Amino acid sequence: MTPVDDDAPPASAADSLELIRKEQLAVGKAISLNPLMYYAPWGLAWFVGFGLLFLRYGPDQRVFVNLPDWLPLVALFVLMALAMVATTVTSVVRQRGFEGQSAWRGTAYGFAWFLSFAGMGTTLGRIAGLLPEPERGLLWACSSVGLVSAMYMCGAAIWLSRDMFIFGAWLTVINIAGVIAGPGWHSLVISLGGGGGLIVLGVLLTLKERKGR
Repeated sequence: MTPVDDDAPPASAADSLELIRKEQLAVGKAISLNPLMYYAPWGLAWFVGFGLLFLRYGPDQRVFVNLPDWLPLVALFVLMALAMVATTVTSVVRQRGFEGQSAWRGTAYGFAWFLSFAGMGTTLGRIAGLLPEPERGLLWACSSVGLVSAMYMCGAAIWLSRDMFIFGAWLTVINIAGVIAGPGWHSLVISLGGGGGLIVLGVLLTLKERKGR
């Protein structure tokens, strides 16, 4: 019996190209992750957190549901913390499949989020106390959403993602609309348009990824 050499080179250029294509598909499946793992946790956090803020601190300080004063903010911060953990774990797992410039872009982008929010939080912490309570909450909320929208559009430029840019622009538009509408309404707009939009974006990207396979 003639021995078979599994490590023998491809017999032709066509076989080589086919082998490369199969290897690329295998690597892509190994490092690809469901986009919902990125977007759904944040979408849920915003939808529930800002929704509770609207119900407790509505327009003209109206109370739609008599929740404890502390509950909406605590729920929002806890859900965002859980979303941050989920996103960090997902990013670390995904970065294992990348080296060089791709890994550097992801790491730098992650630090940009952290440093940007640290700078914004420090600045707002100095001046927010000078405002009445409704406007103080609006300042924190609109500044945070504005920074998120800017980071999405920057990420779109890094990874050449039209979907990320469109969503970042959408966040900017609804954030402006919410600020114009005023305290209370801003929470409702961000809950539905921001939180709901993140979930819809995750679903659409997931469907697009499955369709492209």
